[in-house]
Amino acid sequence: MADQVSALQAAQEAKDASAAVAACSAAQRSRAIEAAASALEAHSADIVAANAQDMARGRENGMSEPLLDRLFLDEGRIRDIAAGMRAVASQADPVGEVVSGRTLDSGVRLTQLRVPMGVVAAIYEARPNVTADIAALALRAGNACVLRGGSAAALSCEAMVEALREGVAAAGLPAGAVTYVSKPGREQTSDLMRANGLVDVLIPRGGASLIQACVQQATVPVIETGVGNCHLYLERTADPECAVNIAVNAKTQRPGVCNAIESLLVDRDAAPALLPPVCAALADRGVELVGDADAREALEGGGITMGEATEQDWDTEYLALKISVACVDGVDEAIAHINAHGTHHSECIVTCDYEAGERFLAGVDAAAVYVNASTRFTDGGMFGLGAEVGISTQKLHARGPMGATALTTTKYLLRGEGQVR
Repeated sequence: MADQVSALQAAQEAKDASAAVAACSAAQRSRAIEAAASALEAHSADIVAANAQDMARGRENGMSEPLLDRLFLDEGRIRDIAAGMRAVASQADPVGEVVSGRTLDSGVRLTQLRVPMGVVAAIYEARPNVTADIAALALRAGNACVLRGGSAAALSCEAMVEALREGVAAAGLPAGAVTYVSKPGREQTSDLMRANGLVDVLIPRGGASLIQACVQQATVPVIETGVGNCHLYLERTADPECAVNIAVNAKTQRPGVCNAIESLLVDRDAAPALLPPVCAALADRGVELVGDADAREALEGGGITMGEATEQDWDTEYLALKISVACVDGVDEAIAHINAHGTHHSECIVTCDYEAGERFLAGVDAAAVYVNASTRFTDGGMFGLGAEVGISTQKLHARGPMGATALTTTKYLLRGEGQVR
């Protein structure tokens, strides 16, 4: 797509293609996803070259290391992206699934079926892998898609979309099944948010400012994906070794992602035993620690540096090697703290007390709640979805990692024999 494409042009092309995509069989859409994945691999050198330009510009502009990690593509990552697309292609097709059915008192036979949304739009930041994930999931669910990546990843995303469209067209579907808004300018993003009649649903994926801009400004329906101010709570019976392993994984494996923990809570009476080994392990991996007075006291004399936390720290998604630490009085106070400061994404308790774990599971208001497992599992691939459109932290339509089924709606088919009301 050498010519710059505006939001309304991209949305119109997707709208024009959507009926043909919806009419395709599951097998045709599987072939299109597989062909698009193969085209990505075939054009990997071009994509990597385009990404190198985006990376150079990102470094010049002072982009943080976690964001650079999200932006980076190489041959291996492209192969992984293609493998994820093929996993989506092999999934059971949600379109045409019978959700419910019954015969009404009138004798009319009612069937509720899953059907495509139509046109799915996505606005995202410096995450070129999202381009392929959403294209594959949209096709799996019988939709066309309109993509708008962030300016930091513009060349990478455009190169990927070129390849995806080539593959889709080679499989016999209209290339407009995957469109990309390449024209720069905030007005293009605003136009996409207001493309009523062309876009059926908009999914923002990125930081808090992007998500809130879409929620507040869009006139098309929005599924809100969430930032991840995620917590790890060490209940008083927590096994120290388990606590260390989970804390290190959840914080340091990829600190710049939304399912990494940003806050550590610990029962006050267990803090002297649990905090030193956990905080030492985090500090050894370069994590900056800030905590309340009780947390700092629990580390006194142990040679572990912990700064003073502010009220703002409890609400901050760092996306970096930094964590806030607070002491609480038991499970109920931990739940209250998480529900007050969390973002309804992913929360975890480490405990050897079954009842404490069950109380935590029931009381925490989040899309994913864990007992004795890292929050890093909140991911479409880890949940067996192949990929994800995003992780919804709202409660309407979809919640948690959204796969192909989340990109469908339903309609009722009613078959009668002349009945009137």
